[in-house]
Amino acid sequence: MAYGYIGTIKTQPGKRDDVVAILLSGAESLRELGCKSYVVSMAADDPDTIVVTEVWQSKDEHDASLRLPEAKEAIAAAMPMLTGEFSSRELVVAGGLGAGD
Repeated sequence: MAYGYIGTIKTQPGKRDDVVAILLSGAESLRELGCKSYVVSMAADDPDTIVVTEVWQSKDEHDASLRLPEAKEAIAAAMPMLTGEFSSRELVVAGGLGAGD
């Protein structure tokens, strides 16, 4: 079964759109790394919260993607715009639309 991840990120007031742009900037290249689905959303009830939902072929491929230089650069660019409030949940993906092949 595939590996799933859901995370929330709280941004500094007014910085949500900038962080969303950073998160989406490298999305197209993720498919080559084993990503089956990568969705960046904005919380409807909070103007400063972002929700990221991911499905990967494996946890190892997800973790490897975070070690790439471009991922490290994106994280470094976003960090000053974040509050430090994060939540995350790892999942075992059983299937569904956008869950893979």
